[in-house]
Amino acid sequence: MPAHFIAIAIGIVLDRIIGDPPNWPHPVKWIGTSIHNLTKLLNKGKLRTMKGALLWLIICGVTFLLVIWLVSFAYRLHLLAGIAVEGILVAAGLAQKSLRDAALLVYEPLQSGEMKEAREKLSWIVGRDTDKLNAGEISRATIETVSENTSDGITAPLFWAFLLGAPGLWLYKAVNTLDSMVGYKDDRYLQFGKVSARMDDLFNVIPSRITGLLIVLFTLNEGGLSLGKRFRGWLRDAKRHPSPNSGYLEAATAWQLNIQLGGKNTYRGVTSERAKMGPLKDLVPTSASHIRSSINQMHVVSWIFWFLFTAIGVLMYAIA
Repeated sequence: MPAHFIAIAIGIVLDRIIGDPPNWPHPVKWIGTSIHNLTKLLNKGKLRTMKGALLWLIICGVTFLLVIWLVSFAYRLHLLAGIAVEGILVAAGLAQKSLRDAALLVYEPLQSGEMKEAREKLSWIVGRDTDKLNAGEISRATIETVSENTSDGITAPLFWAFLLGAPGLWLYKAVNTLDSMVGYKDDRYLQFGKVSARMDDLFNVIPSRITGLLIVLFTLNEGGLSLGKRFRGWLRDAKRHPSPNSGYLEAATAWQLNIQLGGKNTYRGVTSERAKMGPLKDLVPTSASHIRSSINQMHVVSWIFWFLFTAIGVLMYAIA
């Protein structure tokens, strides 16, 4: 158990410093290629929901078992080898530095008034249409992405790493990648991706709510509102989001930054109207500076989440 905690600590530090070098091979790419190839084979004909369930079982099962084998083999060689391998696997599954860097790629041209470049860089990290967005809308889209991915890319993987080690983290990454590739509600994936979408929702229920709560409790309260008002607003607005989990992140960020998130988005020319989240009065216009604030939120919550679960794990180990 102590080795497990050390490996996770190494992983979060490595991710913060090194991140994902662009030219290095990454397991998510291998998972994505496997999903793509199996989807071409299975997503046709009848019984697509069952075939989608089979896809989920194959991808998640193989990923989980392969990482178990790799970590177990390393620990059998030597304790330090096991810690090193598990730490590297944890680092590869986190996204603290890459999320920060992606947000800053939008922030920097936006801050300089380079709207065309800001829209282009935003299109790299969001699915919505960006070519007509103004500065406030660009800021909102970036903030929503940072907020949601604080859980999806950092705290949720950490949650599953604390429960099941590097195999648990990579089981979560497989679940999350499946949802991002086949968990759509269009004609092509509605049935085939149903299991992947539902399982991603399930795997994110606990970490998304813990992360949202930590945002409300521990990040900078830029609007000066009372904790009680922010807490009640967070819980109310979170349920308005179409996702059962993302609302807990975005609503927390909106109330902490005293801004409004949600509203109109356009995807491939089709407009989607989402409920607005955040205070109704005394709002400040969403701007590039709030991108910086959302990045700071992400860093603060990531480290508090790690510290909290490390403390709980050490206490449970000591008692046992």
